[in-house]
Amino acid sequence: ARLRILWASVWTVIWTIVFGLSGILLTYFESNKGRILGHCARFWGKFILFTCGIKYKVSGLNNIDSKTNYIFAGNHTSMLDIPIAFSGLPYWLVPIAKVELKSVILLGWVMKTAGHIFVDRNRSESALRILEKVKVSLIEKPRSILLFPEGTRTIDGSLGKFKRGGLLLAIDTKMPIVPIAFIGSYEMFGKGSWSMKGQSVELRVGSPINPNNYSYESRRELAQFVREKVKELM
Repeated sequence: ARLRILWASVWTVIWTIVFGLSGILLTYFESNKGRILGHCARFWGKFILFTCGIKYKVSGLNNIDSKTNYIFAGNHTSMLDIPIAFSGLPYWLVPIAKVELKSVILLGWVMKTAGHIFVDRNRSESALRILEKVKVSLIEKPRSILLFPEGTRTIDGSLGKFKRGGLLLAIDTKMPIVPIAFIGSYEMFGKGSWSMKGQSVELRVGSPINPNNYSYESRRELAQFVREKVKELM
């Protein structure tokens, strides 16, 4: 099992280099900066899962419109969640990531070029300023967001409390929120695990939640409602 971890780590680095550098090179020739890297991210996720022998399936895509942008909010169970999301969701998708990733060699460069969003979880004021910039960016260049409202990966497989910050984007931009659930990825490769068990994983997609029914004052209720819908999918 530990050999699978090493194998997965090596291939993740390889595909990050291949698709990251290819995407950055092609970005210089496109007018809508970041879209090509969005396509590269899909292939990146698919190639990682394929070379690691991880089978996955997606259910519930019929609940959403392929021509609409969404904020996908889900449980954070393992490092597999991001490649699974990129592979299974047919959208130009950018995640809200912790600011520490910005300084990672190559990965940070690729993520910045692709328009990924970095938030410092230890500085709420800074995070709110960043989210304001993100709102303007999403209006100018529409794309979908991948959000993990728990803020970090689960340590025991349970669903934690949902933070309100990232979900404010839905209220500000009027983008519908789609609850999603990663099933089986914690059992395969949870936080702190040094083994990777061979099994299939599933991404479940729920029905969109209309943000127009909520305001800044009711953001706590929104976070709780989204959490309930994710838990139902689990």
